[in-house]
Amino acid sequence: MLAPKLLIPLAAAVALSACGHNVEQRAATGAVAGAVVGGPVGAAAGAAAGTAVSKTVDR
Repeated sequence: MLAPKLLIPLAAAVALSACGHNVEQRAATGAVAGAVVGGPVGAAAGAAAGTAVSKTVDR
């Protein structure tokens, strides 16, 4: 029962990490979404996910 409660916000954070038009916007959106889900650690993970998504999308 705990897994669905964790997976839904995580999926939302990953989906929001791709929002934006450039690297900075995607990293910022990922950081905000990660902060909502997991606090400071989530913010760092969200920013990293946003940057990684940006590098693959911009190619």
